[in-house]
Amino acid sequence: MTDPAFDALDVEWRGVSPRLAAVRRLLLCPLLLLAGLGVGALVLLLGGGGWAALPLGLGVVGALLASVWVGRAVASWAYAERGEDLLVRHGVLVRRLVVVPYGRMQFVDVTADPVHRLARLATVQLHTGAATSEVVVRGLVPAEAARLRDRLAARGEARAAGL
Repeated sequence: MTDPAFDALDVEWRGVSPRLAAVRRLLLCPLLLLAGLGVGALVLLLGGGGWAALPLGLGVVGALLASVWVGRAVASWAYAERGEDLLVRHGVLVRRLVVVPYGRMQFVDVTADPVHRLARLATVQLHTGAATSEVVVRGLVPAEAARLRDRLAARGEARAAGL
């Protein structure tokens, strides 16, 4: 389902790597399962008997729901380059579209923490003059992150030179 407020028709949207969903599932789902197991063990120790299985079951259901949610959230991330600006959209419940004119960019960061480096993923973050602006494209393969970084830097310099 397209929404004209969030789906510019004149651009080619690029999604992020599905490996980002795998990394997020790998980090989140075991935590939910361990939390359910821990609470279940505590209930068992306190003499809860048959109630001990309830937290574990809730942990399993939570992990399954989180897995689905993570997949949808990662699938919602996309970016598009236009002649004068970069568009970034994401969100499942609350959708967000950010449009950044190339001339407003001050610098571009590429980062990857150890887990994301292991999964061969990087994040590109744009910095503008506005204190509240946070434009991030997560889950890019390193080659695409480098391409986007170089392209944004070149376009930003070209627009800034005209000021």
